[in-house]
Amino acid sequence: MSTAFDPIDLAGRTLANRVAMAPMTRSRAHGPGNTPTAATVEYYAQRASAGLIITEGIQPTAVGQGYPDTPGLHSEQQVEAWRAVTDAVHARGGVIFAQLMHSGRIGHASLLPDGLHPVGASPVAAAGQVYTAAGPQTFEAPVELDGDGIAETIAGFADAARNAVAAGFDGVELHGANGYLLHQFLSTNANARTDEWGGSVEGRTRLVVEVARAVTAAIGADRVGLRISPTNPFNDIVEDGHVETYTALVDALVPLGLAYLHVAEAPGQRDLTLDLRERFGGTLLLNPATPGGATGPDALALVEEGVADVITFGQLFLANPDLPARLAAGGPFNPADTATFYGGDERGYTDYPALVVENA
Repeated sequence: MSTAFDPIDLAGRTLANRVAMAPMTRSRAHGPGNTPTAATVEYYAQRASAGLIITEGIQPTAVGQGYPDTPGLHSEQQVEAWRAVTDAVHARGGVIFAQLMHSGRIGHASLLPDGLHPVGASPVAAAGQVYTAAGPQTFEAPVELDGDGIAETIAGFADAARNAVAAGFDGVELHGANGYLLHQFLSTNANARTDEWGGSVEGRTRLVVEVARAVTAAIGADRVGLRISPTNPFNDIVEDGHVETYTALVDALVPLGLAYLHVAEAPGQRDLTLDLRERFGGTLLLNPATPGGATGPDALALVEEGVADVITFGQLFLANPDLPARLAAGGPFNPADTATFYGGDERGYTDYPALVVENA
C-alpha cells in the first residue's frame, strides 16, 4: 500500500512524494511583457519540496490572457524569465510543470494588446465581471473562433509547450477546467455551436482532444497532463450530461498516453472520479472535494485508499511552503491570507514562514 510520502514514477521521472502544488493564479507577473520576477523565482523555489509543482495558469498566446499581471509563454523574453524559475526549482530537487491556460471568454479587451478581443466557442458572454486595472468590468461577448482561429489556438498551445520545454519545465498541464477556453468548449452553455466543434459530445470534446494531440506531438506525451473539473460551475459554466462528456473525453485521450490526468473534484462526484481513474489507466492527480473543515492529512488517506496517486493542494500550499514536512508532522499549518492572493508584492507571496523557522 502506497502512502502520500512514498515516491512515484511519473512518465519516467521520479517524484519524491505524492503531495503536489496545485495551479493557482497569483497575478504577480510584474516584469516587462508579463514576465515573472525574482519574487516568483523565490515563491516556487520555496515550494520545491512538493513532489510536483504545477504553476499558475500561463497564457499560451497573447489573446489567452484573462486577468491583470498573469504570465505568458509566447515570447522569448518570457521563456528567459521562466528559465530562472525552473533552474531554482531544479536546484532544490523539484519537478515543475507549466500550466497552459487560455482564458477564452473570461477576460476583457482592456487586458489585451491593442486590437485583440476575448475569443470563445460562441459569442455568449459569461455572467459576472472581471477585475481590470480600471476596476471590475462586465464580461464581454467573445469573438467566436472560426476554423482558422481554432487552428491558430491549437498551434498556440503547441508553440507554448515547446517554449515551456525551452524554459526548462519538466512538462505542461493543459487547463481544461474552471470555465476557461477548453472547458468552455466542453460546456453546453458557453458552446452553442452546431458544427464539428460543438453540438454532440464528440464535437464538444474535440478541441481538448486536438489540443492534447498537438501538444503531445510537439513535446512528447510523457511531458503532458490535463486538468479537468467536471460539474464545476465557476465562470458561468453549465454541463448537461457531464458523465457522458467526461467519460467520452477520457476514452478519446487514452490512446495519446498522457503523463497524467488531474481531476479537480466537485462535491458528490467521487463515483465519476473513480470511473475516470479506471478508464484513464495512468497516473491520476486529485484535488479532492472534502467536507468543510477537512485538513490536509484527511486528504492524504485517498492515496492509501487507491482513489488517487497524487493529491494536489492549493491554498494549503500557498500558505505553507514546506507543506510535505508539515503534513508529515501533522501540522501546524499557516492560515492563508485571502487579501493577498492576487496582485501585490512579496507580502502573502514569499513571506509565509517555514516550520523550522517557527520552531527555532
